[in-house]
Formats: sequence, C-alpha cells, structure tokens
Amino acid sequence: MTDPAELQLTEIEPKDATMAKEVLAGLRASPKVLSPKYFYDERGSQLFDEITALPEYYPTRTEIGIMEANIDEIVALVGRQASLIEFGSGSSLKTRILLDNLNDLAAYVPVEISREYLLAIVEGLQADYPHIEMLPVFADFTKPFELPAPRVAPVKNVVYFPGSTIGNFAPAKALDLLRVMASEAKQGGALLIGVDLKKDTAILEAAYNDSQGVTARFNLNMLRRLNNELDADFVLDDFRHRAIYNEEEGRIEMHLISERDQSFVVAGEQFSIKKGESIRTECSYKFTLEEFSALAAQAGFQQRQVWKDSNALFSVQFLECVSNN
Repeated sequence: MTDPAELQLTEIEPKDATMAKEVLAGLRASPKVLSPKYFYDERGSQLFDEITALPEYYPTRTEIGIMEANIDEIVALVGRQASLIEFGSGSSLKTRILLDNLNDLAAYVPVEISREYLLAIVEGLQADYPHIEMLPVFADFTKPFELPAPRVAPVKNVVYFPGSTIGNFAPAKALDLLRVMASEAKQGGALLIGVDLKKDTAILEAAYNDSQGVTARFNLNMLRRLNNELDADFVLDDFRHRAIYNEEEGRIEMHLISERDQSFVVAGEQFSIKKGESIRTECSYKFTLEEFSALAAQAGFQQRQVWKDSNALFSVQFLECVSNN
C-alpha cells in the first residue's frame, strides 16, 4: 500500500543541456527534425489525451477493446506478484484496465518524461488503488534507468508500453528502446505492448489530420514548449500542421510547414526556413505482425501471444524476455 503522504518519486531528470543539444542538432539537419518525445510537456500530454478521444483516432478505442475482450488471458500471462513498469504513463485509461484485474501486483512503476503530468496521474491512481504500491520514476525512458525497489520482491518484471508509441521511433531507435525494455524486464520478464498495424492510407491519414484540429494544436505545442524552455522565438501562426503516410517507409509523418520565409532563434542559435519547408516532428511506423516479431527478437523478446481487433487495425502483444541483448 502506498500512502499519498509518503509518495516517493525517483528522479532521473533529463538535463536541459541534453534537450538543447538534441533540438539544435535536429534543426541543423536537412531536412529539419525534432524528436517526438518533446511533445510531452504537461500541455502536450493533455492534448494527446484529447486526441485519443477523437472519432478519427482509432488506436485508443481499438486497443481498449482488445484489452477488455482478452483481459483474462492477459492477466494469466502477467502472472502473480509481477512488477508492472509502464513506459510513458499516459492518461491511465488502459492502465486502469490492468490495475482493476491484476489484484496481486508487487508494484506499479510508471516512468514518464513530464514530471507534473506523472505526479498528477499517480495521485489520481493512488486514490483508487490504495492496495498497490506505486513507485513513479521521472526519467527519459529511452535510456537505461535504475528501477526503485518495491517492498514486495517481484516474481518478474513486466514492461507495459501501450498506445503504439513504439512506432514513433525509427527502426534502429525502436530496437534501442526495446533493448532498454529488455534490460528492465530482465530475462524471465515480459513486455506487454500496443503495436499499430499497416492498413488503408485513408484511415491512417484521417487519424492524424482530425477535423477538430486537436492534432494540429498538439504538433504546434512543441514549438510553444521550445519557446518556454529553450528561449526560442517561434511564431506559432507562421507554421501549419500536416500529416502524410509515406508508404515506402511504412510510416505516418507529421510536419510543421513554414507559411513564409522566416528565421527563428533557439537556445541562442539562429535558423532560417523557407516558405513550404517543414520541420518533421514525428514518424509513426506501422508494422505487420511478422515485421514486429523480427524487430523484437533482435532485442531478446519472443512473441508469446498476439490479440487483434476484428478489422486487424491494431494489435496488443505479449512478449517474453528470453535474453538481454
């Protein structure tokens, strides 16, 4: 049991210098790119929660449907007295499905890059699940980190990564992340993950170009964050959102397109961008089941079970860690 007054936050804070270094390197590149991990300050996390409820955005409701329909099998595979380690705590909708049914967890360990958002999520969960020890970790989960020790020693570690976020990483980076997950799960542990599947282009592009413009606000919020945290001077009205499916690469690409020739400053460095030129902010790779199985195997994971919806839009997969590569 975790007493809210005794909540212990493990802080492995991403340093501003690291953020500035990554952002500047991306803006110097051709074409210009920014990492999608910088979407998720407190405001960005809130906007993403709004995206998940949009009618065009199929992944969240489809994944929830898959989990609800197969929860008994999922619980059986997770097993007793596991430590559930969630990479990116999100809105907790899917997490609650697990916490409602995994009644004998050793601990729940959410890992999140937005400190304020992490604390808000955990405080909300604590009230509803007082019997579960919660050990939040404020860290960049793309890099190895030390897990806090639960009061009850876990039988195994199960990493949870919902929402198809693995697709936000280029194949080599996705493999790096899966290797971090394997190192946290350890041999004998497991990974429960959401994986978006390849499908009709129209369905994909509609999901990332919603009619209400929430995804556009989410995309532009990254520039607002850079203004706030890296002394940038982006004029948000001078950029517009666009998402396209790159069939050759098998990925959705999100761009911020400059509406005019302009210059801007980030962390003391000046950049120029032409009208029509873009800053790519996200690539969301889609997979076949065979493609993802092969990728995960390189990190030491073996597919144990795959669940899909009836239209094969999305999958939830349980993989066992057979080695730490």
